[in-house]
Amino acid sequence: MKSAIKPLSLCISIALCSQSAMVIAEEETQALELDALTVTSSADASAEGLSPAFAGGQVAEGGRAGILGTQDHLDSPFSITSYTNDYIQDRQAQSVGDVLQADPGVRVARGFGNFQETYFIRGFTIGSDDVAYNGLYSLLPRQYIATELFERVEVLRGASAFLTGATPSGGGIGGVINLLPKRAPNYDLNRVTLGASHNDQRNVAADVARRFGENDEFGVRVNAAHHNGGTSVEDEEAELNLFSVGLDYRGDRLRLSADVGYQNHQLDQTRTNVTISSLSDVPSAPDADHNWAQPWTYSNEEDEFGTFRAEYDLNDSVTAWAAYGMRRTEEENSLANLTVNGAQSGDGSFYRFDNAREDSVDTGEIGLRGDFKTGSVGHDWVLAYSYFQLETKNGYIFDFAGTQTNTNLYNPVFTSQPAFTGTAGIGNDFNSPALNTRTKLNSFAVGDTLAFADDQFLLTLGARHQSIKVEDYPYNNGPRSTYEDNEITPAVGAVFKLTDQFSFYANYIESLAQGDRADQTTTTSAGTVDVVNGGESLAPYVSEQKEIGVKYENEQFGAGLAYFTTEMPRAYMDETDPLNPVFREAGENQHQGLELTFYGKATDNIKLLGGVTWLDAEQKDTGDPAIDGNEVIGVAEWQATLGAEWEVPQINGLALDSRVTYTGSRYADNANTLKVDDWTTVDIGARYIVAVGNQDLTLRARVHNLFDRDYWASVGGNGGSSGYLVLGAPRTVSLTATVDFY
Repeated sequence: MKSAIKPLSLCISIALCSQSAMVIAEEETQALELDALTVTSSADASAEGLSPAFAGGQVAEGGRAGILGTQDHLDSPFSITSYTNDYIQDRQAQSVGDVLQADPGVRVARGFGNFQETYFIRGFTIGSDDVAYNGLYSLLPRQYIATELFERVEVLRGASAFLTGATPSGGGIGGVINLLPKRAPNYDLNRVTLGASHNDQRNVAADVARRFGENDEFGVRVNAAHHNGGTSVEDEEAELNLFSVGLDYRGDRLRLSADVGYQNHQLDQTRTNVTISSLSDVPSAPDADHNWAQPWTYSNEEDEFGTFRAEYDLNDSVTAWAAYGMRRTEEENSLANLTVNGAQSGDGSFYRFDNAREDSVDTGEIGLRGDFKTGSVGHDWVLAYSYFQLETKNGYIFDFAGTQTNTNLYNPVFTSQPAFTGTAGIGNDFNSPALNTRTKLNSFAVGDTLAFADDQFLLTLGARHQSIKVEDYPYNNGPRSTYEDNEITPAVGAVFKLTDQFSFYANYIESLAQGDRADQTTTTSAGTVDVVNGGESLAPYVSEQKEIGVKYENEQFGAGLAYFTTEMPRAYMDETDPLNPVFREAGENQHQGLELTFYGKATDNIKLLGGVTWLDAEQKDTGDPAIDGNEVIGVAEWQATLGAEWEVPQINGLALDSRVTYTGSRYADNANTLKVDDWTTVDIGARYIVAVGNQDLTLRARVHNLFDRDYWASVGGNGGSSGYLVLGAPRTVSLTATVDFY
């Protein structure tokens, strides 16, 4: 895999030889005035830099709206929250999912059958495959992204095909996630963090940064981390090793950045999802620290990745940019996921499933942006082209015939690893995976933000032409099939600034995903018959979003209220004529909701962060009268998160925090007969900063799930079509000590 870095290393070498090397730094509010150059924070080689932190330091004043660049909250016709690195550290977040626990519109789930993080945003799922890194999709590890790899987590709520392009896996209907890399700040950074938890998990991390050059125009930031030991779940083990380098250069007209990283993540006897089969009720949640995973199961992932980005001012009004990114991944696992067929007893079964996968991602973007005026009307325009290619190789062995039927959710029966039977299903060669899928995305986008009445009214117009090509190479040398189609997705956004503190906004925007493919045959009342359009693929699914809202900010506190409605197309087998069934696009999942968010400082010593979300997710015109009008799997009607931090005035350097998270009941089946209970958890934490000689020592303590609540944290996570369950984490006590050396 080491050769995968060579194209990127060549780009970096050329950049260094041409006096180039990288973007600037993450000091959110500081700028260093130099003789002929101003060095400001930037994570993406942009002139606008990183959005400064808002009062309280937990979120930023704005976030990146795709090709429109970084926008302040009150100026954007979209809903964006950017969580800062200070917040990530203070809450001891270890993954993207840990950070997003703070967001009232987001809930964390898992991929189907594996340990990949998946996120519900506005009730729609998006997998970690579709997370963006510095604006480019699918560059970071796909199953687990450690927080040492990024500076901020940005959540852009709502559809975003015009802003960011279609996601590789077809998610992103309810929103997308963008992670910003770390940059060298305007001071020398020497930081070491040691951590431990009561379950024998140990971790150590180093974060070192320097700036060089006559005007400190060159920056280097290095991060390394090692996590190892048990988790809060019985007998579960996890090990993480990572290393990353972030480079940047900021000149008068030229800005460059590059990132190269490596992560190796290994899981042993990790608790699986629970599939429920033929049940009339949902099993009660076991003890939160209970583990039913077989002792021989494991999941390993190794990733190498990198990005290079450049921006050049052609003149005072026009800027060109280009970016390239790559990822090379190897995964291997042996799984035994549990299926429960006894709601009261917890009786269940498992079978062995081994899987190997290799991913090769190459992606890039080029564009122009500028500004001009026509009379009194200002224009901020943008043109962009993006490219994405993913090649996935797979090999697997699964063994239905070797199904073990004597285990139990509450009292698991552990066995040695079963040998595969002679009838085990084999796809390609497990030891040498073969090409399974090639996905190519190409798009052109154009947009313009018109400013009227001294920027009091802003109107954004844009469209993206997106092409999707997916080549499927069936296992064991079957015939190749190709899906290829394209679509134009428009967008309109408007902002009216009533005052300097209030703005009203509205938008219409779409998302895009590959249409489903029809099976060759199906079973109807007439028996097994051929499908009229068997083997054909439907046109791309276009989901439409409409949103209106109001935003408020003063110097200390901010809030937003939004109403949205999104329709996601779906398909079904039309059996009006049982002898000639037709697979067609019809019906939709309609999500409408209200989002209230707030952030900032309520007083000089109290910070607030959180909100409430109401969601009505309905299945409409599905072709099945038994489920029409029912709620969508896994979506709660009410979600709320309330976080507060108190800086104790009587003790300098001491801060106490708490967070209450609520998720309402959800259904685990389309028929809405299996209902999963609601849940509430409480987290508490403390931070104490003290000077020890010439060093700053920051001590942090945290208790997750203070009352050790037993609960099903999520239902489904595979596009809303599967009702599998994920058990919430038990009470976990963790401590960290961070030392900054000067």
